[in-house]
Amino acid sequence: MAAGVEKGIVAMSQSSQGQPSVNALTPGQVEEAVDAAAEKKVATPLPRLLVSAMFAGAFIGFGALFFIVVTSDSSLSFAAGKLLGGLAFCLGLVLVLCCGSELFTGNSLMVSGAMEHRIGWGAMLKNWAIVWVGNLLGAAVAVVLVSAAGILDLNGGAAGTTAIAVAAAKISPDWFTLFFRGILCNIFVCLAVRIGFAARSVADKVLGILLPISAFVACGFEHCVANMFFLPVGLVAKLSGYALPGSGADPSVVNVGGVLYNLSAATLGNIVGGAIFVGLAYWFVQGHHKD
Repeated sequence: MAAGVEKGIVAMSQSSQGQPSVNALTPGQVEEAVDAAAEKKVATPLPRLLVSAMFAGAFIGFGALFFIVVTSDSSLSFAAGKLLGGLAFCLGLVLVLCCGSELFTGNSLMVSGAMEHRIGWGAMLKNWAIVWVGNLLGAAVAVVLVSAAGILDLNGGAAGTTAIAVAAAKISPDWFTLFFRGILCNIFVCLAVRIGFAARSVADKVLGILLPISAFVACGFEHCVANMFFLPVGLVAKLSGYALPGSGADPSVVNVGGVLYNLSAATLGNIVGGAIFVGLAYWFVQGHHKD
C-alpha cells in the first residue's frame, strides 16, 4: 500500500506536460505522505530501525554541540545569542530530514496513520519506544565522541562551562513548566517536519525548517532528544572539572536524577505537542476519517 501511495504522490507532483513540478506538496498531500511514511516506519525491521534512530540521536546531538560552541561567546547580546544559537541547532534537524533517520519527536506524527487505520496503535507505540531508546544511544555516542575530542576545551574552556549552564537551566524549572515547554517544542518541530515533507529539494527543506527550529531553541523550549545530549554532556563537563563563573544556574542539579527528571517531562510534553496539537489536529482537518 505504501508503494502505491508514494506513486500517487509522485503522480500528483507532475504537470500536464509530464515534467516534475517544483511546487511544494499541498497540506492534503503532506498528510497523505505522513501516513504513507508511518506505514513504512512500522514495517522497518528492528535492527535497521534502531540504528536509524541512533543516527538521529547523534545528528541532534551535533546540532546541540554547535549551539553550545556558538553560545559560549559571552560577548553576544541576549537576542544575538538566542538567534545564532537557534540557527546553529538547526544543523540537527537538517541532518535528520536530508540524510534520513528516525527521530522520536517527529514520529509523533504517526498518530494520524493510526487514526486512518493504516497502522496499529500497538505498532506505533512499539516504534516510539524503539526510536526513543535508539535516539538515546545515538546521543550517548555523540557525547563520548565530543568528550574524547576535547571539544569542551574550546574558547578557553567556555564551551564546557556553557554545557554545564545549559544543563542546569534545563533541570532547574519545576516539572510542569518543563512539560509545557515540551508541548510547545514539539508543535514547532512537527510543523518543521511537515514542511520537510512538503519540500521538493534539499534547499527547500533547509530553508523551510530554519524559522520553526531556531524559534523553539531561542524560546528555551524542551526537546527530549536534544536533552539526551545537552544533559549528559553537561554532566560530563561538570565531572571533568569545568565550573560556572560567579553567579549562575546551580550546577548541583546536574546529576543523573536531574537528567531523568527533565527527560520525563520533556518526553511526555513532546508526545502531547506533536501527537495531539499537530498530528491529530491535521488528521482532523486533512484526513480521510475512515471508519
